[in-house]
Amino acid sequence: MPSAKPTTVAGVVDRLLSVYPEELRFDFELEKQSSFDLKIVNHTEKRVAFKVKTTSPKKYFVRPNSSIIQPQEECFVRVTLQAQREYPPDMQCRDKFLLQSTIVPPNTDMVELSQDIFNKDGGRVVEEIKLRVVYVYTNMDENPRIDNLGSPIDNNHDNDLVDLDRALQRLKTERDTAIRQVQLLQKDLELLKRHSYQRKPYGFSILATLFVGLVGIFMGLASTFLFAPQRNA
Repeated sequence: MPSAKPTTVAGVVDRLLSVYPEELRFDFELEKQSSFDLKIVNHTEKRVAFKVKTTSPKKYFVRPNSSIIQPQEECFVRVTLQAQREYPPDMQCRDKFLLQSTIVPPNTDMVELSQDIFNKDGGRVVEEIKLRVVYVYTNMDENPRIDNLGSPIDNNHDNDLVDLDRALQRLKTERDTAIRQVQLLQKDLELLKRHSYQRKPYGFSILATLFVGLVGIFMGLASTFLFAPQRNA
């Protein structure tokens, strides 16, 4: 039995059903479910069957996912986003929904409908409305930056790394300064070596004092790097 054609107004074919809104918006929080209601309206004088499909059936729970709407009546469909353990790649949702509808004979129950009622084979009129999905991050703290692997970056951890970099840079500067001081002291020591034995009978005491000072600088430099914080791999 061929299906009835949609009603027309001024030669333009009207939709069998309208859905409000045509965009599903979910408040997204990790480990929490979120629901969104759609209102589906039958604008015709016919009984219209509909079915809701999605590109990610394991993520969403749709009730009812199919039904029959009486002429000039409406139906509400609740779509529930299951609790998610991780953020979507690039924080963008690419899921889609599809609302299919077709006119059915009077007094038809959903149980009596065949599995291929929404197939377009055989000249059956099946209308389709595409619905996009948007995730709304209500908590601004849960709108993180994403790394190259698509995982959220811990802002606190990132700040710790910045502080560690600054501390290491400061230690490197102090190390370079200490090395320059040691080099200058070595030059002075060599100079005093050449003149102390020639002119000073007590040159050994001066040399010993300089040697002790040089050892002290090296020990201070070694202890600085021994107890300095090390970067995590």
